[in-house]
Amino acid sequence: MKYVTFIFALNIPCSLNTFGDWHRDALNWKNVAILESNDSIYKDFGIETNKTIPQNEGLFNVANHLRACLDFLEQNKFSGISGMRKDYICTEEYDELFFEKVILLNNVVHWENIYLFMAKEYKMKWINFCKKRGVIGVQRSRTTS
Repeated sequence: MKYVTFIFALNIPCSLNTFGDWHRDALNWKNVAILESNDSIYKDFGIETNKTIPQNEGLFNVANHLRACLDFLEQNKFSGISGMRKDYICTEEYDELFFEKVILLNNVVHWENIYLFMAKEYKMKWINFCKKRGVIGVQRSRTTS
């Protein structure tokens, strides 16, 4: 399923108890970011249907705020969601669910980047979550002499 995501989705109200973004007028709504859900580990999770988007006619599939953040992580794009915990999500209500979804990415090549980003956003809550599940975040390389 094709759907609108990234910063565009964060600027569309969704069914979650999240704030999203507030820079709607600064975006080029004629050139929205669209992904294919079948190309993602998350498939159709967090995609809401029959949504309107600014400056476009018709109805669209749009990522909810959690899914949009997951898409940023899966695509190794961190600058677009720096500060997401306090700026876009603004609640602890979805932390467990979000962590469960993020940890599914632990085998991607940029996992260390994801882990470090999440540690910066969620601090010990994320680190302890990973420890409980036996997921290693950062590999330390050893040099031999």
